[in-house]
Amino acid sequence: MDGVTSPRAKDWLLTPDNAVITFIDYQADQYAGVGSMPVDELLVNVTTLGRLVSAYELPVVLSTVGKKMRGMKGTNEELHAALNHAPEIDRNTLNSWEDPDFRAAVEKTGRRKLIVAGLWTEICVAFPVLDALHEGYEVYVVEDAIGGVSKTAHDAAMRRMEQAGARPITVIGLAGELQRDWSRPGADRLRAALQGWFGGHRALRRGG
Repeated sequence: MDGVTSPRAKDWLLTPDNAVITFIDYQADQYAGVGSMPVDELLVNVTTLGRLVSAYELPVVLSTVGKKMRGMKGTNEELHAALNHAPEIDRNTLNSWEDPDFRAAVEKTGRRKLIVAGLWTEICVAFPVLDALHEGYEVYVVEDAIGGVSKTAHDAAMRRMEQAGARPITVIGLAGELQRDWSRPGADRLRAALQGWFGGHRALRRGG
């Protein structure tokens, strides 16, 4: 069905037909600065998120920073593969919302429910979230798939975004919201997301 006219496009909750997701700056240099959660845990969560949104066919806006200007590496391969090697929008701005190509890619989808994941929480997530809220988007932040330079920085940024109207969500919470009903076609997508997430975290607890 057409993503704009289908009944689920008007659902007040998140559906595959009414949301767009952004992945911002999942690059080696950014992961290296994360101090709010273990990076191996973050990788499990964000890779699961990538597989999930690809399975449900959400529009994806993938952005990097400094590849051309500073020679930084692009999106980490695990996530990029999970996103079916979506094209990267490289930019120089700290705030992706101030990059014309990034904004145009979001606006082109015609969707007003914006899901945001990125590194780091206090800059590359918070700034575009605040701007998108200001422009009337409903913004959802995937709290367990993002990271800041410290827990204090991450928590402060989350509070700031929530106070401005952003809505926190988790990877598995999003999975359930997209599926909503086990009897709907494609429930195996939710089962696969659950298996990948729980399997990845069990492996971490076992030490690899």
